[in-house]
Amino acid sequence: MSRVLVTGAASGLGAALVARFVADGHQVLSTDVGPDGSAPYLKLDVRNQADWDAAVAWCENTWGGLDILVNNAGIATGGRIDVETLDEWDRVVDINLMGVVRGCRAFVPLFKRQRSGYIVNTASAAGLVHPPMMSSYNTVKAGVVALSETLSHELHPCGVNVSVVCPSFFRTNLADSIRGADSAMGATARQLIEKSPRSADDIAAVVVAGINKKRHLIIPDQPARVAYWTKRLARPVYDWQMRKVAARAHARAERATQPETQPETPSPDGR
Repeated sequence: MSRVLVTGAASGLGAALVARFVADGHQVLSTDVGPDGSAPYLKLDVRNQADWDAAVAWCENTWGGLDILVNNAGIATGGRIDVETLDEWDRVVDINLMGVVRGCRAFVPLFKRQRSGYIVNTASAAGLVHPPMMSSYNTVKAGVVALSETLSHELHPCGVNVSVVCPSFFRTNLADSIRGADSAMGATARQLIEKSPRSADDIAAVVVAGINKKRHLIIPDQPARVAYWTKRLARPVYDWQMRKVAARAHARAERATQPETQPETPSPDGR
C-alpha cells in the first residue's frame, strides 16, 4: 500500500486518479485550491510555496513520509501568438509549469532522505506534438516533459522514479478553465474536450497501470500515440497535418471576427 498525494484532485483527471488509487487500496491525500468534502483533504494552491510546505509537513507528520507525488493540477489555455496576452502566458506558466516545479522541489528532499519515492507529472500530448494556435499550452507542457525526463536521470541514483503523463483530449471540466483574448480558439478547444469519446476514468485506469509498471512516458490513448509516432517516424505527414489544422483554424477565426452582413433596406421607390 502506497501513500499518494494528488494535486488538482477535486475534479477531472485528478478525481479519477484518486478514485483509482483508493480502489487499489492506497492511502491518498487529495489536494486542490478550494474546499472539498473528501477525507483526507488539504487545500493546496500550486502557486503558493507555503501550501507546498504545509503539504510536506502533513505527509511527514501524518504518514511519516510519501511514496507517490502526482503533480496533476493545471488549466487549459491557448490562442494565436498575436492574440493571447502576456498576462495569460504568465498565468499558465505559473500554474502548469511552475506548479509542477514547486511540487518537485518541495518533495524531492523528503524522497532523498527516504531513498525512495515516485514523481508523476501530468503533461499532455501537447508536450510531445505541437498543434498550431496553442503556443502557451504547448510550451508549458513541453516544459513538463523536459523537466520529467531530466529528473528521471537526476534522481535515479537516489531511488526516485519519475513518470510523465501525456494524454490527448478527454472529457473533463478542464474546458471551464479556458479564458482569454482568443475566444475563437477557446471555443475550438472546448469542443474538442467535450466531444471526446474518452472519459477521465478511462485515462486514469491506463495511467495507474503505467505507474505500476514504472513507465517513464505514459501515453494513455490511441490518438496521442498515433500523433507522437507520426511525428517521430513520418515527419512530412505530421507537418502536412499540422499545417492543414492551421489553415482550417485561421479560416474559422476569420469568419468569427467578420461582422455579419446585414440585408440592405430597399428605398421607398423599390431601388
